[in-house]
Amino acid sequence: MDGLTRSNDLTFDLAQMPLRDVNQFLHHNVESGQKITILNPDGAHNIAVGLDAPIDLDIAGHAGYYAAGMNKLANVTIAGNVGPGVAENMMSGRVHVRGFASVAAGASAHSGLLVIDGDASLRCGISLKGADIVVGGNVGSFSGFMAQAGRMVVCGNAGDALGDSLYEAIIYVRGDIKSLGADAQLQPMTDTDYSTLEELLTKAELTYSPQEFKRIASAKQLYHWNANAHQEY
Repeated sequence: MDGLTRSNDLTFDLAQMPLRDVNQFLHHNVESGQKITILNPDGAHNIAVGLDAPIDLDIAGHAGYYAAGMNKLANVTIAGNVGPGVAENMMSGRVHVRGFASVAAGASAHSGLLVIDGDASLRCGISLKGADIVVGGNVGSFSGFMAQAGRMVVCGNAGDALGDSLYEAIIYVRGDIKSLGADAQLQPMTDTDYSTLEELLTKAELTYSPQEFKRIASAKQLYHWNANAHQEY
């Protein structure tokens, strides 16, 4: 196959072979524990979507939409920035973005860990369903919108409407919060929160102190319909 170096460690060069062929190989021909590198991604969309094997995959550059979407078991590192929907609907494994992330990072992710070294744009962690997200920088407005389960750690600042319509997910923010969304509220930190943060920050290779963070969780006023609220919460 053109563009493929055959050895224990595999390298694909997207300047020499189509992404469709690369993804086909990743879906059907990888072996557990393999180390795979993708060169010259040049912002291509849908790189390494649907992985379902415990492999280490390095993307050597910027990636477009839905990089490592639906990831399961794989450890994916992206040495650049990513477009919308990185690690969307991730089921397990780890996705590490060494740069910045566009909108909807980690959307609907069920499990696993998403780490973003830089900033994340709007709606980071939207509809989160159990995964952990650690952002080294800031997050945009409506991050954590309708997050149902899981944990988000924001080491920088948060934009407007953080945690709007939050359910059981917990958000930790080190910096300033421009505003909280409907039904989101600041709550006291507990010993469990501090130990959780210590674990997540260590996994993300960050050295901030857990004592610097604030906890945001649901006030649980939206769990039941209130006819007398007149749509005001």
